[in-house]
Amino acid sequence: MDRATVVSARRSPSAPECNISTSTLAFDRHFTTTATGKLHLAEIVCGMLVWILVGGTEYFHFSALCWVMFVAIVCWVLTICLFLIYFTGAHNRIPQVPWTILSLCLNCSAAALYLVTAVVDALSVNQANRGRHNYNCWAASAFFAFLTTLCYAGSSYLSYCTWKTPEEGE
Repeated sequence: MDRATVVSARRSPSAPECNISTSTLAFDRHFTTTATGKLHLAEIVCGMLVWILVGGTEYFHFSALCWVMFVAIVCWVLTICLFLIYFTGAHNRIPQVPWTILSLCLNCSAAALYLVTAVVDALSVNQANRGRHNYNCWAASAFFAFLTTLCYAGSSYLSYCTWKTPEEGE
């Protein structure tokens, strides 16, 4: 046998080819240009800044800041999940889930929780020494917590408007 025959014999499949279907994720690039998409991105970025700023300090000595971390991380993870669901168009593929109501509940709950969290975060700043690392981080996280609250309030309003708007064909 010459070398070309051996190489071609190695490349030929020994088992029959199976028809395996592959699915591709379809990303809705338009979603990130909508007001809802921009607010979700702002919630993700600002929420991440809240928990990073608090997490980089000795927050675990203060139960109030543990609450801030809990709310910030839970809302952040849920918002990322919801963003990915809308960004990939999964909400169109799973019509059994009332996505509008789910978004409304998540956004309203997050806005209320973040409002309490922002106030708790701002009040906790006084427990650190001015000019120290903890003080600066907690003050910045309180600012971003209030900013995140505004983003969730805006998303709540948009979700409410979507929920109240009758769908076509009804």
